[in-house]
Amino acid sequence: MRIVIIGASAVGVATARLLVEHKHEVIIVEKDKQRIDELGGELDCGFIHGDGSRPRILREAGAEASDALLCLSTDDQVNIIASLVGRSLGFGHVLTKISDQEFEHICTELGLDHTISADQVTARRLLDTVEGRAAVELSTVLRGDVRFFVITISEDEAGPASDLELPEDTSILFGYRKDDLVRPEKDFTLQTGDDLVLLTNSRHLEELRGRSNGG
Repeated sequence: MRIVIIGASAVGVATARLLVEHKHEVIIVEKDKQRIDELGGELDCGFIHGDGSRPRILREAGAEASDALLCLSTDDQVNIIASLVGRSLGFGHVLTKISDQEFEHICTELGLDHTISADQVTARRLLDTVEGRAAVELSTVLRGDVRFFVITISEDEAGPASDLELPEDTSILFGYRKDDLVRPEKDFTLQTGDDLVLLTNSRHLEELRGRSNGG
């Protein structure tokens, strides 16, 4: 896969390094030339010098040739703008990192469905550790070609969960309705905007990505 990362932040660099280790092609967009020079000798990936929230720079990154755009800079506003510009240019999968939770509802209103908060994820992990709950690493659970995938129910898909058409070997594990955990059984009624976590095979990922992007 070809992944474009906005921002050579600590999270951006760590993500890039992991992706490269897994044989993915990575392009990092960074406006600090000195930062690019520092990383050039240690990361086997491409670099674009510029502001990742600018349309001209994202066009240079190449939406049509890329599988995902990860906006991971240290500036929430840059990440949000870059996500919107990237989506308008045709990046199929866009992920937005935010630190300030005040921006969370803004991202929702703007339709940025794949938003993460690194601070919140870390806080939850620390809470689990302090309270003696062992967090299970996904890498120890998923084997072979098994993958997790999240879809958001569209207006056309709302209705009985049993009517939802999914690829073979794909099942619903659980879902979220806003912030509430739900377990969609066969007689469960899905609502527009519900997020479902699926267990599937990697060969179905392209089909599911196309579905989640409206394809």
